[in-house]
Amino acid sequence: MMKRFQIGFFVAGILAIFLLTGCNARLPGQPTEAQRWRAPAEVTDFNQLYAQNCAGCHGVEGRLGAARSLNDPLYLSFVTDDALRKVIAEGRTGTNMPAFSQQVGGSLTDQQIKLLMTGMRSQWSRPNDFKDVSLPHYSVSEMVTSSSPGSAIVNDSSVNPSQAGYAQRGAVAYQTYCSSCHGANGAGGPAGSVIDPHFLNMVSDQGLRTTVVVGRSDLGKPDWRSNLPGHPMSPQEIDDVVAWLATHRLTSDVIAKEDTQWRLLHAR
Repeated sequence: MMKRFQIGFFVAGILAIFLLTGCNARLPGQPTEAQRWRAPAEVTDFNQLYAQNCAGCHGVEGRLGAARSLNDPLYLSFVTDDALRKVIAEGRTGTNMPAFSQQVGGSLTDQQIKLLMTGMRSQWSRPNDFKDVSLPHYSVSEMVTSSSPGSAIVNDSSVNPSQAGYAQRGAVAYQTYCSSCHGANGAGGPAGSVIDPHFLNMVSDQGLRTTVVVGRSDLGKPDWRSNLPGHPMSPQEIDDVVAWLATHRLTSDVIAKEDTQWRLLHAR
């Protein structure tokens, strides 16, 4: 009698499990729909896409990462949709920003890139805060010509040749707007050096321009309006400071020579 009862109880339990499964009930320990594994190309949640692809460099919630804060309303008002899409899809040559588009060997579909863009703007932008602010143009405007003395070395494709930034003028603008934080010659002040060639060789001219214009609110660096209170930088001064900064980059030959010297030194 007891054995028959145990068999009946077991059968009833199996039947209950089948009924629960048919009703889409979640069993103890079963992952939720959001927790289930999906192929990378099938992920459609912004937070998951950001955490897997962006947070390592740009920080959790878009703040305090090694790279620029993306949780910055001013930056999101400054950068255009085309530029944001391009940098996510294609990366930046010569920098640590990789290309994420599947079309160039990355892991993200066009739709996922769009989801990242719309997610950042919907969660972190405040466009109404800047609707009455005349923002500088986004793209780099240095013109590179071998005949222009002191012209910037531009490692970015967003170039507007109608305006040229000159390092000579940039040195003057730097003294006016930047030296109080970064030192008289840029080699170091309360906010550190901005002419370290190894740093400059890891950032594009567009990256320099973006930092000059937008600042780094997460690190306390002011934007183009606040370096000198009551006297914002002009578009030409922005161009010129970027040109001056870019002249401090090391050439590839110098970098190779320094790397060789370092290896020889540490091989002893």
